[in-house]
Amino acid sequence: MRRAAVFLLIWCLAARAAAAAEQPPQAGALPRVFVLDAKVLAASRARLAAGDKELASAADGLRKRAESALRTGPLAVTDKKIVPPSGDKHDYFSLAPYWWPDPSKPDGKPYIRRDGEVHQDRGLYDNTAMDRMAAAAETLAQAWYFTGREEYAQHAARLLRAWFLDEKTRMNPNLNFGQAVPGVTDGRAAGVIDTTDLIGLVDAVGLLGGSRAWTEADQRGLQAWFEKYLAWLRESKIGRDEAAASNNHGTWYDAQAASYALFAGRADLAREALERARGRIAKQIEPDGRQPKELARTKSWDYSTMNLRGWFTLAVLGERVGVDLWQHRTADGRSIRAALDYLLPFALAPEKWREKQIVRFRPHLLAPALRLAAVKYGSKEYEESARRIAGDEQADWRDRLLGLRP
Repeated sequence: MRRAAVFLLIWCLAARAAAAAEQPPQAGALPRVFVLDAKVLAASRARLAAGDKELASAADGLRKRAESALRTGPLAVTDKKIVPPSGDKHDYFSLAPYWWPDPSKPDGKPYIRRDGEVHQDRGLYDNTAMDRMAAAAETLAQAWYFTGREEYAQHAARLLRAWFLDEKTRMNPNLNFGQAVPGVTDGRAAGVIDTTDLIGLVDAVGLLGGSRAWTEADQRGLQAWFEKYLAWLRESKIGRDEAAASNNHGTWYDAQAASYALFAGRADLAREALERARGRIAKQIEPDGRQPKELARTKSWDYSTMNLRGWFTLAVLGERVGVDLWQHRTADGRSIRAALDYLLPFALAPEKWREKQIVRFRPHLLAPALRLAAVKYGSKEYEESARRIAGDEQADWRDRLLGLRP
């Protein structure tokens, strides 16, 4: 989520100087991914290996990112200086982003909410380290998939083992202390959104399949971790409360539950999450496409586009288990396409946006959804609109590689 749309993170590369022993997976092997399109990825890799000059425009970007990612970590949840209330550093711990000390109280407690204003100390907790780990592991897995350079897979595996698998450093599979509010709560349901970036990580692990660095034992161990985390999401009070959220938190809860269930081999639980998501459309989206809960925020444009990205992620996951969210429409016209159509005119004419937006209005936040919609709905209008508001040819190529453009 913090890195735009999960399915827009891959930069593709054909390595011209790869050693003979460093070859991408066999041409017939499709990666085990759920948000990304395995067939499109394999086709893109084949084109790059054949010397496709058009797709090579993304090569330098991925190479630079991968080389930088090699210098990341390993990072661990146990590295933090601040000990969670449990006394166990293996427990994830984060600070609620929009809560600040009350200036009228000597110790500032209980903290008070200032929506949209991120507390400066949030970066001292586990969320920053986890985001860095996930971003680096994704980049390295992507680079290995398209180049076959084992050093990329090796470091991705190190990062994953340190955070999830190694006994001394692994994270316990819960978010009991996510988004704590000093003086109010040690952890809350809203903290579950902190792990949204792990949706992309799950797909990155699928790209590592076939590398020497990522073993069958690693795969089993990580799937077991996500199965335990999924159980916590489904059974804990914090998890159940987040599932009941009627805004973007509920959307991204379902996206996480569906993704992790597929990764753990529980298609039944993924389908359950996606059917629940279908029911949210009537509660979150008005017939004209407005998202009232997101429009009420101080960063109304950011939250409206972020929630829509969650819906589009759910729609792609729905394709894996036969739940169609792309075409779902209530009797009075509520749908994810209606939500996109409501936002589109404002992306093209930002001056017409009348809702509260305390940060800069960024039209390009809608571009990922537009490009994917151009493919799913066969709309040239969406494609042209994405070009107008994004203006990033390199991103265009990445999207074409992933099948997110016609």
